[in-house]
Amino acid sequence: MSDQPGQRRPLPGSWSVRQGRDAYLAENGFSTQAYDARWTAASIAGVRFRVPNTARHRSAIMLHDLHHVATGYGTDLVGEVEVSAWECRGGLRALGAYTGAIVGGLALLGLLRAPRRTLRAWRASRRASLFRLSGHAYDELLALRIAALRRLLAVPEAGLAREPRRLHAHAPRASARAAE
Repeated sequence: MSDQPGQRRPLPGSWSVRQGRDAYLAENGFSTQAYDARWTAASIAGVRFRVPNTARHRSAIMLHDLHHVATGYGTDLVGEVEVSAWECRGGLRALGAYTGAIVGGLALLGLLRAPRRTLRAWRASRRASLFRLSGHAYDELLALRIAALRRLLAVPEAGLAREPRRLHAHAPRASARAAE
């Protein structure tokens, strides 16, 4: 996978989900330790803030990260609204009101910011998000190949993203490029 911003594509299906998740976390400056933090960092349009990391939020973030791995959507604003729209169609009931409002709000923001890409992501969902599927322990999901996770989620073998995977403004590689 290239470090060039225009060349980041969905992760290879031959990788394990754990390998994909770890690569996703590293390129974005995230860590598994953040899953257990009391508060978690968030940002919208470059504005950073912290949100309470409730039990449902923690679980949702862990699964949300796997959705990024499966779909290939980035972590910039448009990538986040794409994955949120995809998740909305898959169902948010298991997330509860607080976390569901975050995901739903991002999807609605996408209708203003990038309506075509948001609607494309909504239509691409086969209502099979990990929020909706039960019976799969997180560690079992990590042991799968990305190709198997994509099959489970009815995502095409090459992922869903049509555009290169872009990073959020505070990602280590994005920050390094901005400083150049």
